[in-house]
Amino acid sequence: MAMSNTRNTQESQDSQKSQTSENARKPTDNAADRPSPMEVLRQARGQLAELTGMTAESVSSFEQTDQGWALEVEVLELERVPDTMSLMASYQVELDAQGQLTGYRRVRRYERGRSDPRRTGGH
Repeated sequence: MAMSNTRNTQESQDSQKSQTSENARKPTDNAADRPSPMEVLRQARGQLAELTGMTAESVSSFEQTDQGWALEVEVLELERVPDTMSLMASYQVELDAQGQLTGYRRVRRYERGRSDPRRTGGH
């Protein structure tokens, strides 16, 4: 009888080890499916360029949201001479959790050589 109990205990331990190693291999959430932040940036720039025909020059803001990602991208809308007079635009870009563009809109246009007006009163 003692031999039978030892065998059952060993089989139970082996079964637990097997289940533990299988669980370790399975992803517990969709984190493995999510692209890295750099992949999201590349995808956003490429998708925006394809849709608008304008090349993204820089990303001025980038954050993860409940729905995916939100970015603000600076693009060259109209090239002028001198370069400081070129017309730039900021686009708000939204992507889903997999990095696919779900929407964009232009939020600002400005000349490259001009800075935002300084606000007074702490606003």
